Amino acid sequence: MLRPSLLTTANSNLLLTAEAAIQTRSAELRKELGLRDLIFAQILVVVVPDFFGTAVKAGPSHVVLWLLAILLFFIPEALLVAHLNRLMPVEGGLYEWTRLAFNDAAGFLVAWNLWLFGTLYTAVIGLIATTFLAYVLGPSAAWLSASRLSIVVASALFVILLSFIAKLGLRVGKWVNNFGSVCVLVTLGLLALMPYAAVWRGTLPSYHPLRLAPPPLTLFSLSVFGKMTFGALTGLEYSAIFAGESRNPRRIYSRSIGVAAPIVALFYILGTSAILAFVTPDAIDVIGPIPQALSRGAEAFGLAKFVVPLAIVLLLLNYLSNFNVNFGGNTRLPMVAGWDHLLPEWFTRLDPKYKTPVNSILFVGAVAFAASVAALMGAGADEAYELLLTWSFTFYGLAYLAMFAIPLLGTKDRGLRPGLWLRCASACGFLVTLLFVLLSAFPIIDVRSHGLYAFKTIGLVVVTNVVGFVIYRAGHHR
Repeated sequence: MLRPSLLTTANSNLLLTAEAAIQTRSAELRKELGLRDLIFAQILVVVVPDFFGTAVKAGPSHVVLWLLAILLFFIPEALLVAHLNRLMPVEGGLYEWTRLAFNDAAGFLVAWNLWLFGTLYTAVIGLIATTFLAYVLGPSAAWLSASRLSIVVASALFVILLSFIAKLGLRVGKWVNNFGSVCVLVTLGLLALMPYAAVWRGTLPSYHPLRLAPPPLTLFSLSVFGKMTFGALTGLEYSAIFAGESRNPRRIYSRSIGVAAPIVALFYILGTSAILAFVTPDAIDVIGPIPQALSRGAEAFGLAKFVVPLAIVLLLLNYLSNFNVNFGGNTRLPMVAGWDHLLPEWFTRLDPKYKTPVNSILFVGAVAFAASVAALMGAGADEAYELLLTWSFTFYGLAYLAMFAIPLLGTKDRGLRPGLWLRCASACGFLVTLLFVLLSAFPIIDVRSHGLYAFKTIGLVVVTNVVGFVIYRAGHHR
C-alpha cells in the first residue's frame, strides 16, 4: 500500500481506498511469479531482437549511441519504475500508476495506448515466423518471407497458440517465458563469441567490439537513436502489470530490475558489434538481423547447416515467449479497466479453473490477427514489419510520456513526487521518449512513399486516441 507518511490525510485515504479495491479484486488471481521469474521476464521483454537491426543501421557509432541511450533513458527508466512499483505494487502496473497519480481519463488513455502497443506488436509474429523459417530451410524457402498467404497462416497459428497459453495462466506461461529468456541469452552469447572465433580462424582480420566512433548529426541518426533507445530499452515496467499475480511485488520487482538491467545493456552492445562484424549497415535484414549474422559467421567454419538452424529455432522460441509476455499483459489491461468500471464487466470474467480473463483473451487475439492482416495491405513484408513496429512503439511512447510525467506533474499532496534527482532523471527520460515519438514517422528503410508512410503513422495515432477517448467517455458516463 501507499505509505501514509508521504500523503496528506484526505488523499491518503482516497488512494489507500483505491488501492485496497484493486488488491481485493487481485485476491482472486493466483500468485505465481517469484524473483527468478521476474528477472527472466525483464530480460525477455527488454531484449528485443528486432532492434539489433535498427542499431546496426548506426554503423560504427552504435556503441556511443548505446551508451547515450543507457545514460539518458535506461537508467532513468529503471530508477523510476522501481520507485513507482514500491509505492503502488498493484495489478495493472502503469495503467493504475497513472490513474492514481492523475485521474481516470489519463489512466484509461495510458492503458489504451499500452493495449494498442501489445496488440500491434503481437501482429508481427507472422512476419517473424516466416522470415526465421526461411533462414532455417535455406535459399529454396526464401519465398516464404514474401508470401502474404504464408504470413497470414503463420499469424493465425501463433495467435491461437498464444491464446491457449494465456488461458492456462502464469503457472504455465512463466515457464514459457523463462525458457524463452534462456534461449535469447544462449543465442546472443553464441553471436557475441562468433567474431572472436572468426579472428582466431583467420576469416576475420580484426574485431573491436567497443570502438567509440562519434555519430553524424543528421535526421537519420536521430531517428535511429530514438528507435534503438526507446524501442530497445523499454519494458522494465511491463511485468508490473502482473503485480497482483506476484509474490511480494513491492520488494522483488526492484531486485529483478537491478539484476536484469546490466545484462540487457551488455548484450545489446556486444550483440550489435558482432552483427556488424559480418553484415554491413546497408545490407542488414531488419526483420532477421541475428539469423543473418549467424548464417554468415558460421559459413566460415563449415558449420552453418548445424549451428544456424539451432540458433534460429532458439531465437524463434524467444520471440514466442516475448509475444507471450506481451499478449498476457495485454489481456490483463481490459480486465483491470473493467474492475474500475471503465470497460464492460464482460472483460473481467475469469476462467473458473485457471483464473484468467477468458473474454479478454479472445478479444485481444482476434484484434491482433486482424492487425497482422491489415498491415499487409498495400505494403511489402519489410514495410509492413516496419509499420507495425513503429506504430506499436509509438503507442508505447505515449504511455511512457505519461509515466515520466508522474514525478514531474503529479501533485505533491498525493505523495508521488520524488526527490530532485529522480525528477531530473524523469525529465531526461521524458525528452528522449518525446524525440522518439516525434521522429516515429521518419522511416529508416526504403519504403514506397515517405509521405504515405508518415500519413499512416500520424493518422493512426491521432484517430485511435480519439477513439480511445470516446470509449472512455462512454464508459465514464455509464
